[in-house]
Amino acid sequence: MAHFAELDENNVVVRVTVVDNSHVPSDKHIDGETWCKNFFNQPDTTFKQTSYNDNFRKQYAGIGDTYDAAKDVFIKPKPHASWTLESNGDWKSPITYPSDGKIYIWNETAYQGDNTKGWDLDE
Repeated sequence: MAHFAELDENNVVVRVTVVDNSHVPSDKHIDGETWCKNFFNQPDTTFKQTSYNDNFRKQYAGIGDTYDAAKDVFIKPKPHASWTLESNGDWKSPITYPSDGKIYIWNETAYQGDNTKGWDLDE
């Protein structure tokens, strides 16, 4: 089965649909996108194939993700206000994740109060 992300006018994913492989000659083939437009009777809507196994376009698209046409990848929503988008399409925290083997969660409020803090131990 092939998976296609329906994009809004801002390239944000609004739906992901499954299409039988018989309508898609190969990965990222325009015929699959055209089939979606015709099947859903949405000729002006953009559809982009997404890989369930992350084989292309960086990662499997989810509702709320953005399609970056220049890089031909799907990017997850910004997780926190202080994080920045790296050139590879990954979000990066302003403070490096601790490397002590423990599990931490990001605390944006702590970071905004003191930009030397941000990772809280997940207990």
